[in-house]
Amino acid sequence: MKNLTTAIYSKLSGSALAAHVSNQLFKGRAPDATEYPYIVYMVVTDVPEKTFSEDFENVIVQFSLFSAASGTTELEDMYTDLKTLYDDQELTVVGSTMIWMKRDIAVFSVEDHETPSGQQRVFSYHVDYNIKMSLD
Repeated sequence: MKNLTTAIYSKLSGSALAAHVSNQLFKGRAPDATEYPYIVYMVVTDVPEKTFSEDFENVIVQFSLFSAASGTTELEDMYTDLKTLYDDQELTVVGSTMIWMKRDIAVFSVEDHETPSGQQRVFSYHVDYNIKMSLD
């Protein structure tokens, strides 16, 4: 999974999405008091597959995009940039050959987050990608 993490960060580097979030991409959770907007990602599942001659990894990665702007425009722009960056794209994962990276589902939500200055309304998208890799 370390090589997949490296590939996710490498793909983000220098992109429009990275600019939107000031390069704030975190694995697992954002540090306390992180300024919005930002992205958190995590590996939801990692299922090995094996045929008689090949080994594969079937991985679900979830990206959660967060914005505290007064409307949804910032979040929608982030979501568009995420799709441009990762939909049906190839990641360079050392030790693997990418077969596909497909967006499975995206869920929009509005949440109240506790901040040092009190409650804050936050818009979010939680987007799952299915990644299939052949192990070299």
